[in-house]
Amino acid sequence: MRQPRFGEPIRVAFVGQQTYFSQCALSAPAGGLRPRFFDFRAGVGDDAEALRDALEAWGAHVVVVFRPEILPPGTLHDLRAATLGFVTEPLKRAGGVDHPDLEWRESELALTDPGNYDRIVAFDPLVAETADRHAPVWRSLPLPVDDRIYAPVRPSAPKPRVLFVGYSTEHRERFLINAKHEYDVLHYAHGLHGDELLDVFSRTDVGLNLHVEPYPSFENRVLLHLAAGHLVISEPLDPAHGLEAGIDFLEIRRPDELMTLLYQLTRRPDTFERVRHRGRHKADDYRASRMWPRVVADLLADLRAFGSDRPGAGLSA
Repeated sequence: MRQPRFGEPIRVAFVGQQTYFSQCALSAPAGGLRPRFFDFRAGVGDDAEALRDALEAWGAHVVVVFRPEILPPGTLHDLRAATLGFVTEPLKRAGGVDHPDLEWRESELALTDPGNYDRIVAFDPLVAETADRHAPVWRSLPLPVDDRIYAPVRPSAPKPRVLFVGYSTEHRERFLINAKHEYDVLHYAHGLHGDELLDVFSRTDVGLNLHVEPYPSFENRVLLHLAAGHLVISEPLDPAHGLEAGIDFLEIRRPDELMTLLYQLTRRPDTFERVRHRGRHKADDYRASRMWPRVVADLLADLRAFGSDRPGAGLSA
């Protein structure tokens, strides 16, 4: 495995669909890491061999792949870098609810070649048993938030501007349809990232989080909104990753509860200012400049201690 020279930063390559994951990576050097994002999306003509050559040419010491199933088998087998796969999708939990969407996501994860990765991380500690059928899960942690997203809590507009970012499903539209008609709710179905995301966030007061389907999850948009200083209204989070309903964010379970909160905010925009400030404070724990240096350091230490079964890794215990 390639090692940085003494005093040289660790080159960390983030690989994935930039639209969704650039805001979860590290965009500027921090904690001894030098980052670079490699935009890659399976099934749209992206060349996995070209990606591997680019990672080698850049001299990556660590490669982080968001949605590890996107890489074909063998892509990273003999890459001279430590490799980490990050499972970002909800999966069926042991004894949990059955849903076609969860079955589809598990079938996608089944495409993962465990030989591509030295370690696997999942955002949900309760799906480890499911994920372990495809690749052993090393750690559980939420997707970090790029430091560019962070902003101070700003005074709300007289009529709070509400934002939901996510594609439409029948479950989500149950919550959104009346809210869109009666209040200033902006809905971006997809494609919001980079400077456009920062611009829209700067004009947002309230961030909505709704699950794709009625099963428990933790979406990374929650931390993105909290980091930007927004008041977050969300369906129950499970896992919660340290966030407390009623203290860091407002919890809803039914569409009428969302309408009640939006009515309150229209009458008194500052009603939940303490929640906004507390949520923004809690979001600091998930800064990319704090989390990624720790994750990378732990990964390299773990590999030194216990080795890797990845073909060609040269890290056998």
